[in-house]
Amino acid sequence: MSRQVMSGQRHILRALSLWPKGTIRPEVQFQTVLQKRFEKARPDISEEAQLKEANALYSLLDNRYKRQYPITGSLLQPKSNPTYYTDLVKELEEAPNRSYMDRLLLRIKGLVRLQ
Repeated sequence: MSRQVMSGQRHILRALSLWPKGTIRPEVQFQTVLQKRFEKARPDISEEAQLKEANALYSLLDNRYKRQYPITGSLLQPKSNPTYYTDLVKELEEAPNRSYMDRLLLRIKGLVRLQ
């Protein structure tokens, strides 16, 4: 195995080790799935392709596209439901800390909608 192939593989594994852990579904992590894929040496993938994949991972880690293409306020506040995205972010932040009873109450509230 050439040194360059190891280099591309090493970059990918390093980028995956820096990937943040998911709090919504802690038993299924994005980085562990990809680490299993890249732990074994793969001679069918060229060094250039591996470096491109590592570059894509690093760009996602650095939020490169979020900075390059910022989202304006009008896109975040649709006229049909202006608070949709703020409510969604709030729900995603609160979800990992909910107890069993809180989750059950929310499910029941979702089933019975009073208007």
